[in-house]
Amino acid sequence: MSNLERDPVEVLVGDDAVVDGARVEILEPRAVPLGGPRAMTVRRTLPQRRRSLIGGWCFIDHYGPDDVSETGGMQVPPHPHTGLQTVSWLFEGEIDHRDSVGSHALVRPGQLNLMTAGRGISHSEVSTPDTRRLHGVQLWVALPSASRDVEPFFEHHVPSASALGEAGVRTFVGTLAGSGTAATVFSPLLGAELLVPAGARVTVPLDPSFEHGVLVDAGDVTVDGSPVPLAHLAYLCPGRDAVEVVVGPDGAARLLLLGGEPLGEEIVMWWNFIGRSHEDVVAARAEWQRDVIDGEDPDGRFGTVRGFDGGALPAPELPTVRLKPRG
Repeated sequence: MSNLERDPVEVLVGDDAVVDGARVEILEPRAVPLGGPRAMTVRRTLPQRRRSLIGGWCFIDHYGPDDVSETGGMQVPPHPHTGLQTVSWLFEGEIDHRDSVGSHALVRPGQLNLMTAGRGISHSEVSTPDTRRLHGVQLWVALPSASRDVEPFFEHHVPSASALGEAGVRTFVGTLAGSGTAATVFSPLLGAELLVPAGARVTVPLDPSFEHGVLVDAGDVTVDGSPVPLAHLAYLCPGRDAVEVVVGPDGAARLLLLGGEPLGEEIVMWWNFIGRSHEDVVAARAEWQRDVIDGEDPDGRFGTVRGFDGGALPAPELPTVRLKPRG
């Protein structure tokens, strides 16, 4: 899913603050309406003022369960990306994906769609006519400087299920508890869905070189003794080799565990572009508007999404201030 905010603010990412003595930092989501009056509203936990990255993970939109008859579902026209990977992971529903490198695939629950934008790509996302409820997450990974201009490509993977104590695990990026995929990454990363039964206590092994986040999709959950409300994100600093998750007695929990080695780089993120400077973002926006929206070079940097019934999404106006990375 694109960032469809009509007036997106720049996100200037450098070194996040160290948590002062806290074993768990709780990050509250903000509601972001995407598009018009019937558009979906997502719960965004990254990026935010308190924290902007977890490893290379730089964007978390958590949505649903939404009644598609009320929201209209997902209707995202062709739009561009640079300098990142999109990670699509569904709990309910089905989404039709098309992109400018010729991929046409369905996003289904428990299956990973991974799109590497690199130097530039465009894609569309539309919930299928049979979808009644839509529920899932859209994640972005910032590509490190050495890889941010790779040629764009698309992958689809189906992770195997495994068990970790009483919890069920599906690992869509990296490996955990015997589950994993061969998804291409450009920095060390972990992404996994955990289903934990009511009343269970599970110890999850962690890579101590990673920082981690635990997103609560459902259930009454504590992470190392800290209650984590629904749709909130628990942040864990590097240096830990395990975390204890406890679920209350009234229902099962669904969690998303994200982790990675700290990126250690400054980035500038605006709309659907990630660069390293103001000039990177300005150039990408100008090329999108000229080549695709104005139709001057349909085979240029962002290509053409074939099979989508409708036009591409124009870029918003840039802020009136210069975009600067900070550290």
